[in-house]
Amino acid sequence: MNPSHLSLVVATLALMGAPAAQAAWPEKPIRIVVTFGAGGASDIVARAISEPLAKALGQPVIVDNKPGAGGTLGGTEVVRSAPDGYTLMLSNSTPLSIGPWTVPKLPYDPVKQFTHIAMLGVAPVAIMANPKSGPASLKDLPKVQSFGSGGPGSIGHIVGEMAKGAMKFQMTHVPYRGGAPMTTDLIAGTIPVGIDVVTAFVPMIKTGQIKALAVTTRSRTALLPEVPTVVELGYPQLVAENYFGVSGPAGLPKDVTDRLGKALADIVADPAIVKRFEELGITAVKMSAADFAHLVEKQINDWAPALKAADIKP
Repeated sequence: MNPSHLSLVVATLALMGAPAAQAAWPEKPIRIVVTFGAGGASDIVARAISEPLAKALGQPVIVDNKPGAGGTLGGTEVVRSAPDGYTLMLSNSTPLSIGPWTVPKLPYDPVKQFTHIAMLGVAPVAIMANPKSGPASLKDLPKVQSFGSGGPGSIGHIVGEMAKGAMKFQMTHVPYRGGAPMTTDLIAGTIPVGIDVVTAFVPMIKTGQIKALAVTTRSRTALLPEVPTVVELGYPQLVAENYFGVSGPAGLPKDVTDRLGKALADIVADPAIVKRFEELGITAVKMSAADFAHLVEKQINDWAPALKAADIKP
């Protein structure tokens, strides 16, 4: 055989035997599942990061709201998706750290069945009232008959149940499919009190449409410096913060998690995003994937006493 022909045959056989090179990720749009309805805190955070994340990755980032079952409906969809980096979750305390204590037969393990990629920030819960029909202060909370939250088993629901226990009174929980519809009813006076992550409510608090009775932090938030903390008002057991992050199904390839982690770390370090988060009452947090995974597990344990005592079911 002619040497040149032999070289061609060898090269052809080598190409046939070589595995196909894997395409660079991402090749198509990425979906971020939000476990609550449009207009709520998680939705606002997801939309705040979607554009800069799309720019960093070179592919569209689509926000997909999947509310229900205390945030676990969306969580279940994510853990059942392919671990290829194209389906992610805007993770928060409710489906990951609260769900194990509030959802009977939780359909996933929040630690083992997710890849926790990056922390984004933390935000306090606000106990709020309609300025006309609601209580004038936190001490007047026992005078009301009901309170609304962004959903059964949500962090607002939890804080409401904790408040009932701490203040020794009864009020009925009115669950909504997210913070936005609860906001409408709170402003209208349909419910006297609403409890939820402060993020979606800052503009209405500042304009006086909603009255913030307290925030669930140890120190006052710079965004709402006039609003007292639950610690100041004598209820340190009501301290609660909601975290936001990005997670995916277990088994995400390391190169995908590394690229996502770097892109998200750069986003939360961007002064424009930090400012946007501050406007929403969120403190941006840069945290490694390992530390974020540890936080999720730690919060599961930290929430246990209060949630077991409240015996909450979504």
